[in-house]
Amino acid sequence: MTEKLAPPRVVGTLGASLLNINGMIGAGIFALPALLYAGAGNFSPYAILMFAIPIACVGLIIGKMSAVFEESGGVQLYVETTLGKFSGFQTGWFIICASGTGRAANFHVFVSYLAALFPVFNGPIARPATIVGAIAFVALLTVIGTRRSITALWVGTVLKLAPLIVLIAFGLGVNGVPTDVTLPTFGGLESVALLIAYAFSGFAASNIASGETTNPTSTIFRSIMLSIAGVAVFYAAIQWAYIAIGPDAWAGSDDAPLANAARVLLGEGGAVMISAAAVISIAVNQLSGFIAYPRVLFAMGERGLLPRFFAHVSRRFLTPDHAIISYGVFVAAIAVSGAFASLATLLVAIEQVIFVLLLTAFVLLWKRNFRGIAEASAPLWFVIFAVASALTAWLCLQLPLGAVFPTAGMIAIGAVLYWLAKLRTSRELPS
Repeated sequence: MTEKLAPPRVVGTLGASLLNINGMIGAGIFALPALLYAGAGNFSPYAILMFAIPIACVGLIIGKMSAVFEESGGVQLYVETTLGKFSGFQTGWFIICASGTGRAANFHVFVSYLAALFPVFNGPIARPATIVGAIAFVALLTVIGTRRSITALWVGTVLKLAPLIVLIAFGLGVNGVPTDVTLPTFGGLESVALLIAYAFSGFAASNIASGETTNPTSTIFRSIMLSIAGVAVFYAAIQWAYIAIGPDAWAGSDDAPLANAARVLLGEGGAVMISAAAVISIAVNQLSGFIAYPRVLFAMGERGLLPRFFAHVSRRFLTPDHAIISYGVFVAAIAVSGAFASLATLLVAIEQVIFVLLLTAFVLLWKRNFRGIAEASAPLWFVIFAVASALTAWLCLQLPLGAVFPTAGMIAIGAVLYWLAKLRTSRELPS
């Protein structure tokens, strides 16, 4: 009898936190300060800290559910357990589409930043070749070992955060912490809230890889809470530094606000430093995504929602190599075709569908007291659930009506794929 291989549990609390932190901090941080300042002025750092609270409530919901599961899959697993295989498949389909399209778009952004430093990468052949090469490199890095990938995350995180910390230190050290606060208009605050919600996207990436996490029933919860708190403070500090340096000095030139701020503070060398940090940040964000999201394919293959091909584990590296490579091919196809641009609005809607399914799964798990999940302070969790639901409902209300029919189309495609996968997997089962 052939021994069944399984990826080892090598991701600890700090490694899981890195997955979440790098899921949140990617390209957006380098454009976010100007957008937040335009919407909320000098109140924007406080808006970040304020809106981190409902986001943390969603994180608490996910963390609570992760405490009763040890397998990989994250939200896909929770929905499959409570709502059945069809809903579980659809959730996995949504997660792969949303994350894959986001990865594809970010690889284009990565090459754009790279081309700003080295124009040779912007040629008609060089650009797509660089994108495909970058995808292949990141996929290969995650195939050759989860421990190696986490080590690379550590290195990349230090390299990308160090210039931003320098900017914060010099900005606040030279100019002081801004103390004047003017409340924004309701409309400005609402637009800022939407930006902040999207800036925290990826805060629970670690729960997808629970099957490779040490003590996942406690580690995932801690990593989500630590990550949201740490990133909220970091975002606020960046915003305070940006305001202290004086964004009005470069009004009308906000394409690269942090690079402009560094130029004012440290000269051209500062601008180059921040531009290099942006390239590294996007690359590390991509690596984090490639560590986490292919585990959805792997988990679905293990539980029979996808062909066993996706559940293959490399004998040499003990990683889900087929799932990672398949995910890389999917991302490359979207990136090269340019389909990510037309899918952007649709995927915002899909993310809200995932949130709704997540909250539904939580209610059902609580009602059944699944593995003792309801043995906690019910009134407190009622408040947490209410806040998380209010945030999700508000985000759903921000969606354009034009996204309804495309979303229904994605569900229909998922139904067809579910039927095909079920047909294929049924043929794989021994008679």
